[in-house]
Amino acid sequence: MRILALLVLGLLTGCHSLPPLPEWQSPEGREHPDLGLIIDLRSDTVLTPAQLVADLQTYDRLLVGERHDNPDHHALQLWLLRALAEERRQGSLLLEMLEPEQQALVDEVRREVGEGRAPADLPEALGWQKGWDWGQYGPLVSHALAQPYPLLHANLGRDEIMSIYRAAPSLQGRKSAAAAVSEALLAQIEVSHCGMLPASQLPAMLAVQQQRDRRMAERVLAAAEPTMLLAGAFHVRRDLGVPLHIEDISGKPVGVLMLAEVGEAVSAAQADYVWYTPAQPGQDHCEQLRKHAK
Repeated sequence: MRILALLVLGLLTGCHSLPPLPEWQSPEGREHPDLGLIIDLRSDTVLTPAQLVADLQTYDRLLVGERHDNPDHHALQLWLLRALAEERRQGSLLLEMLEPEQQALVDEVRREVGEGRAPADLPEALGWQKGWDWGQYGPLVSHALAQPYPLLHANLGRDEIMSIYRAAPSLQGRKSAAAAVSEALLAQIEVSHCGMLPASQLPAMLAVQQQRDRRMAERVLAAAEPTMLLAGAFHVRRDLGVPLHIEDISGKPVGVLMLAEVGEAVSAAQADYVWYTPAQPGQDHCEQLRKHAK
Protein backbone atom coordinates (compact mmCIF):
# COMPACT_ATOMS: atom_id res chain seq x y z
CA MET A 1 0.00 0.00 0.00
CA ARG A 2 2.80 2.43 0.84
CA ILE A 3 4.46 1.98 -2.57
CA LEU A 4 1.14 2.55 -4.37
CA ALA A 5 0.48 5.64 -2.30
CA LEU A 6 3.93 6.97 -3.11
CA LEU A 7 3.35 6.53 -6.84
CA VAL A 8 -0.03 8.29 -6.68
CA LEU A 9 1.38 11.17 -4.68
CA GLY A 10 4.26 11.45 -7.09
CA LEU A 11 1.81 12.00 -9.96
CA LEU A 12 -0.08 14.61 -7.97
CA THR A 13 3.03 16.59 -7.02
CA GLY A 14 5.19 16.00 -10.07
CA CYS A 15 4.94 19.67 -11.02
CA HIS A 16 7.27 20.73 -8.22
CA SER A 17 10.65 21.95 -9.49
CA LEU A 18 13.29 20.06 -7.53
CA PRO A 19 16.86 19.01 -8.25
CA PRO A 20 17.09 15.47 -9.63
CA LEU A 21 17.37 12.86 -6.91
CA PRO A 22 20.79 11.20 -6.61
CA GLU A 23 21.29 7.64 -7.79
CA TRP A 24 21.56 5.02 -5.05
CA GLN A 25 25.14 4.04 -4.23
CA SER A 26 24.99 1.52 -1.35
CA PRO A 27 24.75 -2.12 -2.46
CA GLU A 28 22.43 -3.76 0.09
CA GLY A 29 18.62 -3.66 0.22
CA ARG A 30 18.01 -2.68 -3.39
CA GLU A 31 14.94 -4.93 -3.50
CA HIS A 32 13.57 -3.98 -0.09
CA PRO A 33 9.92 -2.80 -0.22
CA ASP A 34 10.73 0.27 1.88
CA LEU A 35 13.57 1.49 -0.34
CA GLY A 36 13.11 5.19 -1.09
CA LEU A 37 10.06 5.61 1.11
CA ILE A 38 9.68 8.89 2.98
CA ILE A 39 7.31 8.55 5.93
CA ASP A 40 5.80 11.24 8.11
CA LEU A 41 6.02 9.29 11.35
CA ARG A 42 3.56 11.54 13.16
CA SER A 43 0.73 10.46 10.86
CA ASP A 44 2.25 7.29 9.34
CA THR A 45 1.72 8.68 5.84
CA VAL A 46 3.99 8.41 2.82
CA LEU A 47 5.37 11.63 1.34
CA THR A 48 6.93 12.50 -1.98
CA PRO A 49 10.25 14.33 -1.97
CA ALA A 50 8.38 17.53 -2.91
CA GLN A 51 6.01 17.14 0.02
CA LEU A 52 8.92 16.50 2.38
CA VAL A 53 10.65 19.67 1.20
CA ALA A 54 7.42 21.63 1.64
CA ASP A 55 7.18 20.36 5.21
CA LEU A 56 10.83 20.89 6.10
CA GLN A 57 10.97 24.47 4.86
CA THR A 58 8.59 25.44 7.69
CA TYR A 59 11.17 24.59 10.38
CA ASP A 60 13.57 27.23 11.68
CA ARG A 61 15.66 24.45 13.22
CA LEU A 62 16.05 21.16 11.32
CA LEU A 63 18.10 18.18 12.53
CA VAL A 64 19.09 15.51 10.01
CA GLY A 65 20.43 12.17 11.28
CA GLU A 66 22.80 10.03 9.25
CA ARG A 67 24.83 6.87 9.24
CA HIS A 68 28.32 8.26 8.80
CA ASP A 69 29.57 5.64 6.31
CA ASN A 70 26.52 5.59 4.03
CA PRO A 71 27.15 7.62 0.84
CA ASP A 72 23.42 7.78 0.10
CA HIS A 73 22.85 9.72 3.30
CA HIS A 74 25.42 12.34 2.33
CA ALA A 75 24.00 12.58 -1.19
CA LEU A 76 20.50 13.13 0.16
CA GLN A 77 21.73 15.78 2.60
CA LEU A 78 23.25 17.70 -0.30
CA TRP A 79 20.04 17.24 -2.27
CA LEU A 80 18.01 18.59 0.66
CA LEU A 81 20.21 21.68 0.94
CA ARG A 82 19.75 22.40 -2.74
CA ALA A 83 16.03 21.65 -2.74
CA LEU A 84 15.32 23.79 0.32
CA ALA A 85 17.33 26.64 -1.19
CA GLU A 86 14.83 26.69 -4.05
CA GLU A 87 12.05 27.39 -1.54
CA ARG A 88 13.63 29.73 1.02
CA ARG A 89 16.91 31.29 2.10
CA GLN A 90 19.16 29.06 4.23
CA GLY A 91 20.48 30.81 7.33
CA SER A 92 23.29 28.45 8.38
CA LEU A 93 24.55 24.86 8.29
CA LEU A 94 26.06 23.07 11.30
CA LEU A 95 28.15 19.90 11.19
CA GLU A 96 28.94 17.43 13.95
CA MET A 97 32.17 16.81 12.02
CA LEU A 98 33.57 20.28 12.74
CA GLU A 99 35.20 21.30 16.03
CA PRO A 100 35.63 24.80 17.52
CA GLU A 101 39.32 25.00 16.61
CA GLN A 102 38.43 24.57 12.94
CA GLN A 103 35.99 27.47 12.73
CA ALA A 104 38.59 30.12 11.88
CA LEU A 105 39.95 27.86 9.14
CA VAL A 106 36.46 27.25 7.75
CA ASP A 107 35.71 30.99 7.72
CA GLU A 108 38.98 31.76 5.94
CA VAL A 109 38.36 29.08 3.30
CA ARG A 110 34.82 30.41 2.75
CA ARG A 111 36.29 33.86 2.14
CA GLU A 112 38.83 32.48 -0.32
CA VAL A 113 36.19 30.45 -2.15
CA GLY A 114 34.01 33.56 -2.38
CA GLU A 115 36.93 35.40 -3.97
CA GLY A 116 37.36 32.62 -6.53
CA ARG A 117 40.60 31.17 -5.15
CA ALA A 118 39.71 27.90 -3.46
CA PRO A 119 42.64 26.08 -1.80
CA ALA A 120 44.20 23.28 -3.82
CA ASP A 121 44.04 20.93 -0.81
CA LEU A 122 40.65 21.68 0.70
CA PRO A 123 40.67 19.14 3.56
CA GLU A 124 44.13 20.31 4.61
CA ALA A 125 43.04 23.94 4.58
CA LEU A 126 40.02 23.09 6.73
CA GLY A 127 42.01 21.00 9.22
CA TRP A 128 39.60 18.20 8.34
CA GLN A 129 39.77 15.34 10.85
CA LYS A 130 40.87 12.01 9.35
CA GLY A 131 38.19 10.15 11.30
CA TRP A 132 35.59 11.64 8.96
CA ASP A 133 35.97 10.17 5.45
CA TRP A 134 36.51 13.18 3.16
CA GLY A 135 35.35 11.05 0.24
CA GLN A 136 31.94 10.94 1.93
CA TYR A 137 31.75 14.54 3.15
CA GLY A 138 33.73 16.41 0.50
CA PRO A 139 30.92 17.17 -1.99
CA LEU A 140 28.58 18.51 0.70
CA VAL A 141 31.27 20.58 2.43
CA SER A 142 32.49 21.98 -0.90
CA HIS A 143 28.93 23.00 -1.77
CA ALA A 144 28.37 24.63 1.62
CA LEU A 145 31.60 26.64 1.42
CA ALA A 146 30.37 28.28 -1.80
CA GLN A 147 27.05 29.40 -0.30
CA PRO A 148 26.25 32.80 1.24
CA TYR A 149 25.32 31.27 4.60
CA PRO A 150 27.93 30.25 7.22
CA LEU A 151 29.20 26.71 7.72
CA LEU A 152 29.55 26.19 11.47
CA HIS A 153 31.08 23.72 13.91
CA ALA A 154 28.73 21.86 16.24
CA ASN A 155 31.00 19.50 18.18
CA LEU A 156 33.16 19.75 21.27
CA GLY A 157 36.89 20.34 20.93
CA ARG A 158 39.40 17.66 21.91
CA ASP A 159 40.56 19.58 25.00
CA GLU A 160 36.96 19.91 26.12
CA ILE A 161 36.39 16.19 25.70
CA MET A 162 39.46 15.34 27.78
CA SER A 163 38.31 17.75 30.47
CA ILE A 164 34.92 15.99 30.59
CA TYR A 165 36.66 12.61 30.88
CA ARG A 166 38.62 13.87 33.86
CA ALA A 167 35.70 15.54 35.63
CA ALA A 168 32.21 15.27 34.16
CA PRO A 169 30.15 18.43 34.61
CA SER A 170 26.67 18.16 36.08
CA LEU A 171 24.03 18.01 33.35
CA GLN A 172 21.05 20.27 34.03
CA GLY A 173 17.72 19.60 32.36
CA ARG A 174 14.44 17.98 33.24
CA LYS A 175 14.24 16.06 29.95
CA SER A 176 17.88 15.52 28.98
CA ALA A 177 19.06 14.51 32.46
CA ALA A 178 16.23 12.05 33.10
CA ALA A 179 17.31 8.62 34.37
CA ALA A 180 15.60 6.82 31.50
CA VAL A 181 17.65 8.80 28.97
CA SER A 182 20.93 8.09 30.77
CA GLU A 183 20.13 4.38 31.03
CA ALA A 184 19.27 4.10 27.32
CA LEU A 185 22.43 5.94 26.29
CA LEU A 186 24.59 3.80 28.59
CA ALA A 187 23.12 0.67 27.03
CA GLN A 188 23.87 2.02 23.54
CA ILE A 189 27.45 2.90 24.54
CA GLU A 190 28.00 -0.62 25.88
CA VAL A 191 26.62 -2.21 22.72
CA SER A 192 28.60 0.04 20.39
CA HIS A 193 31.79 -0.87 22.27
CA CYS A 194 30.87 -4.57 22.23
CA GLY A 195 30.79 -4.81 26.02
CA MET A 196 34.56 -4.31 26.12
CA LEU A 197 34.63 -1.02 28.04
CA PRO A 198 35.50 -1.25 31.73
CA ALA A 199 32.53 -0.28 33.87
CA SER A 200 34.62 2.52 35.36
CA GLN A 201 34.75 4.27 31.97
CA LEU A 202 31.03 4.23 31.26
CA PRO A 203 30.10 7.35 33.27
CA ALA A 204 32.75 9.39 31.44
CA MET A 205 31.60 8.08 28.05
CA LEU A 206 28.01 8.96 28.91
CA ALA A 207 29.04 12.45 30.00
CA VAL A 208 30.87 13.07 26.71
CA GLN A 209 27.87 11.86 24.70
CA GLN A 210 25.46 14.11 26.56
CA GLN A 211 27.77 17.11 26.59
CA ARG A 212 28.16 16.69 22.82
CA ASP A 213 24.38 16.75 22.51
CA ARG A 214 24.21 19.81 24.77
CA ARG A 215 26.83 21.62 22.67
CA MET A 216 24.98 20.80 19.45
CA ALA A 217 21.75 22.12 20.98
CA GLU A 218 23.46 25.34 22.04
CA ARG A 219 24.98 25.79 18.60
CA VAL A 220 21.64 25.20 16.87
CA LEU A 221 19.94 27.79 19.07
CA ALA A 222 22.71 30.35 18.45
CA ALA A 223 22.85 29.85 14.66
CA ALA A 224 21.20 32.08 12.06
CA GLU A 225 17.82 30.67 11.05
CA PRO A 226 16.69 28.66 9.29
CA THR A 227 19.48 26.35 10.34
CA MET A 228 20.22 22.70 9.64
CA LEU A 229 22.33 20.35 11.77
CA LEU A 230 23.85 17.23 10.22
CA ALA A 231 24.86 14.64 12.81
CA GLY A 232 24.84 10.96 13.64
CA ALA A 233 21.45 9.35 14.10
CA PHE A 234 21.73 8.89 17.87
CA HIS A 235 22.58 12.56 18.37
CA VAL A 236 19.38 13.81 16.71
CA ARG A 237 16.94 11.32 18.23
CA ARG A 238 13.98 13.05 19.86
CA ASP A 239 13.91 10.60 22.76
CA LEU A 240 17.66 10.66 23.57
CA GLY A 241 19.56 13.47 21.92
CA VAL A 242 19.77 17.10 20.88
CA PRO A 243 15.99 17.78 20.81
CA LEU A 244 15.76 17.05 24.55
CA HIS A 245 18.51 19.58 25.26
CA ILE A 246 16.89 22.21 23.03
CA GLU A 247 13.63 21.70 24.88
CA ASP A 248 15.35 22.04 28.26
CA ILE A 249 17.25 25.17 27.22
CA SER A 250 14.63 27.06 25.26
CA GLY A 251 11.46 25.08 24.57
CA LYS A 252 11.77 26.05 20.88
CA PRO A 253 10.44 23.55 18.32
CA VAL A 254 12.69 21.51 16.05
CA GLY A 255 12.10 19.15 13.15
CA VAL A 256 13.90 15.80 12.95
CA LEU A 257 14.50 13.89 9.72
CA MET A 258 16.19 10.50 10.08
CA LEU A 259 18.03 9.02 7.12
CA ALA A 260 17.89 5.29 7.77
CA GLU A 261 18.91 2.12 6.00
CA VAL A 262 16.13 -0.24 4.92
CA GLY A 263 15.34 -2.74 7.64
CA GLU A 264 15.99 -0.27 10.46
CA ALA A 265 13.10 0.54 12.77
CA VAL A 266 12.51 4.28 13.30
CA SER A 267 9.59 5.34 15.48
CA ALA A 268 7.63 8.55 15.96
CA ALA A 269 9.29 8.86 19.38
CA GLN A 270 12.66 9.16 17.63
CA ALA A 271 11.95 11.41 14.64
CA ASP A 272 9.28 13.28 12.71
CA TYR A 273 10.26 11.88 9.31
CA VAL A 274 12.31 8.95 8.01
CA TRP A 275 13.76 8.46 4.54
CA TYR A 276 14.86 4.90 3.77
CA THR A 277 18.00 4.26 1.72
CA PRO A 278 19.98 1.20 0.66
CA ALA A 279 22.38 -0.20 3.24
CA GLN A 280 26.10 -0.57 3.49
CA PRO A 281 27.41 -4.14 3.83
CA GLY A 282 27.35 -5.42 7.37
CA GLN A 283 30.65 -5.44 9.24
CA ASP A 284 31.62 -7.20 12.44
CA HIS A 285 32.90 -4.16 14.33
CA CYS A 286 33.16 -6.19 17.51
CA GLU A 287 35.55 -8.67 15.91
CA GLN A 288 37.66 -5.76 14.69
CA LEU A 289 37.71 -4.31 18.21
CA ARG A 290 38.69 -7.64 19.70
CA LYS A 291 41.57 -7.99 17.25
CA HIS A 292 42.72 -4.45 18.04
CA ALA A 293 42.55 -5.15 21.77
CA LYS A 294 44.81 -8.19 21.33
